[in-house]
Amino acid sequence: MDEKLLSAHGLTLDEYKRIVELIGREPNEVELGIFGALWSEHCSYKSSKPFLKVFPTEAPWVIQGPGENAGVVEIDDKYAVAFKIESHNHPSYIEPFHGAATGVGGIIRDVLSMGARPVCLFDSLRFGDPRKDKERKNIKESKPIAQGVVKGIGFYGNCIGVPTVGGEVVFDECYAGNPLVNAFCLGILEKDKMYRARATKVGQKLVMVGSSTGRDGIHGATMASAEFSEETEDKRPNVQIGDPFFGKRLVECTLEVMDKGLIEGCQDFGAAGLAGSTSEFGAKSKMGVKVYLENVPLREEGMTPYEILLSESQERMLYAVDEENVDKVLDIAKFHGLEAAVIGETTDTNRLEVFYKGEKVADLPISAIVDDAPVYNRPRKEPEYLKETANFDQNTLPEVDIKEAIRKVLSSPTIAKKEWVYRQYDHEVGINTVVKPGSDSAVLRVKWALKPEINSEKGVAVSSDGNGRWVYLNPYEGGKRVVAEAVRNVYISGAKPLAITDCLNWGNPENPEIMWQFEQATKGMADACKKLNTPVVGGNVSLYNETVLPDKRVNVYPTPIVVAVGVLDNVEEAIPSFYQDEGDIILAVGEVDKKPTVNGSEYLKEVHGIVAGDIPPVDLDMEMKLREFFQRVKGKVKSAHDVSDGGLITALIEPAFAEEKTFGIEVSIDTDSREDFELFDEMRSIVVLSVPQEKAPEVMDIASGIGIPVKALGKVLDEPVLKLRINEKEITEDMEELRKLWEESIPNLLD
Repeated sequence: MDEKLLSAHGLTLDEYKRIVELIGREPNEVELGIFGALWSEHCSYKSSKPFLKVFPTEAPWVIQGPGENAGVVEIDDKYAVAFKIESHNHPSYIEPFHGAATGVGGIIRDVLSMGARPVCLFDSLRFGDPRKDKERKNIKESKPIAQGVVKGIGFYGNCIGVPTVGGEVVFDECYAGNPLVNAFCLGILEKDKMYRARATKVGQKLVMVGSSTGRDGIHGATMASAEFSEETEDKRPNVQIGDPFFGKRLVECTLEVMDKGLIEGCQDFGAAGLAGSTSEFGAKSKMGVKVYLENVPLREEGMTPYEILLSESQERMLYAVDEENVDKVLDIAKFHGLEAAVIGETTDTNRLEVFYKGEKVADLPISAIVDDAPVYNRPRKEPEYLKETANFDQNTLPEVDIKEAIRKVLSSPTIAKKEWVYRQYDHEVGINTVVKPGSDSAVLRVKWALKPEINSEKGVAVSSDGNGRWVYLNPYEGGKRVVAEAVRNVYISGAKPLAITDCLNWGNPENPEIMWQFEQATKGMADACKKLNTPVVGGNVSLYNETVLPDKRVNVYPTPIVVAVGVLDNVEEAIPSFYQDEGDIILAVGEVDKKPTVNGSEYLKEVHGIVAGDIPPVDLDMEMKLREFFQRVKGKVKSAHDVSDGGLITALIEPAFAEEKTFGIEVSIDTDSREDFELFDEMRSIVVLSVPQEKAPEVMDIASGIGIPVKALGKVLDEPVLKLRINEKEITEDMEELRKLWEESIPNLLD
């Protein structure tokens, strides 16, 4: 077999020999394309699968865990939420606008296929540092990539009518050649009306609905399973093109046929296109599938069976339909202006049989395509760099001007206000967004989200986090911290955390140091999930986020993006992140007595130019106490913002930048540590609260009763001024000037 042909399909010679052994002969060109797509890292998880087994996936409220298009958890006795996160990293580097847009479209269809109406989107983005664009060689500038990605997300979400209500953006040089574009969607459904990607009996018709099929996206899954190099631009045709207006029609059509009970199962067309959707449908149904390619609606002339089967054209769904309902489904699709056709049927053969104009062009056992993909136990080795980074001693840092350090950290692109991003998104379409972008969690009403007659008081809280620098410096402890941070942001909003979904963005798995990071981080994440009682109900793995340059290879930081979802019994009790009224008392609850460290902090990176230091263990017992505390102080707390990126000083200042006005704060801090360590430490589980003066003693008593240290730090001022006393040092700053720095940093870089 020609090794160049195998390489083009992402297959090794050993994998080809395995294919021949499984099917008892050499595959033809179409069959080779099927194996190349379905055995890709993107589809088969052949490097990561052994390590994902450590995640807890069950709880009494989990209706559907991993294995379907999205996870589903109940929020009350009638309703549930379906949610999932996935990556579109490689396409977004090659073609930022369309790569990001189609990532949004794909994740919407994943949630839709479960029977849920998509009600919100999140995006978690990582770019190179635009401040260093002119210094790089052989890597594209980060500014146009960031601009294109944000426009693509806004274009698709705004047009399809699903609000983008939150997310996060990080700028770091390790992502310059491999931006991370992770899209999350959540939908609401009646929990007894959930759909799965499977047929219910032999002889059911497979109806393809949505857009017509073109040549865009062929080899998309293979492209997503390889590192980048100087030839990357040649892969531009592998990027799909999305049409959100068609996507909107597809949403309404799919919900209508589901509501009328006309279909039995539903699967979206994602990676590997028709080959992926039909073979996975058959595998989950424990049946065979016959496919008739001449019935597939096409938008380009002369398409070959190979191209029709492997196209990843967007806005397409596959329904399993009983024969007596086929005409009704086709009529509804036509009413919505969609292409629709019967393109196959289920059989009892457990084989994927593909025909084109009477000729059988592929005949494969479905188990060989889906279940028998190789699983690699790749070598693992502790990275050499950890010996140096772990030996960092913060006490060797020179003293700094605290006022200047505060300004540098607040204006860091990673800390600065992300309004430049989310102002391009419609985050209020559907009028369900209660807590908007900019807070630690977004909060949405359940009321009106599914059907007009719903009149629920409940709300849903969503938060995403993923500090790759922490995981780089200590994969196990960093993995635990990422989960704890996402869950914390949900419970400080007043919600009860239910579950998480994750997208694990890593470098080249053939590098033993990368796989060691992956193993350790997943162990840490799993341990945190078990302790915090937040099972993993689905997710995605994106490997090969590596750039091959003439003189070196650059891997991204190991970056697990975690999205936590929780429920509020009463959405009116949601706690925002911003101060509400002058005179309110500012409290800090949590590990306020613990010795601070600036290891792995934004301060260390921005002010000293250092990425180093071991990451200490997160106290998960304290997290559970804080979780109980926030359930008990509902109605008594006006705002809550946790200490994370940027440290305590950022958690104190940011809440002053409310939407309607700029507050001031007067704060006194006594510490036995250096002032900069106390102010910029990111490693303690601390939450900054504002409470009415008359409620402060009660709130402090509740914290003490649970065993949580608490300190009164100061109060909220009407005058926009920072009055900070730390030990004997007094600092006064104009809050309006700090706000200007915080707000203008990203526009100055990206406009």
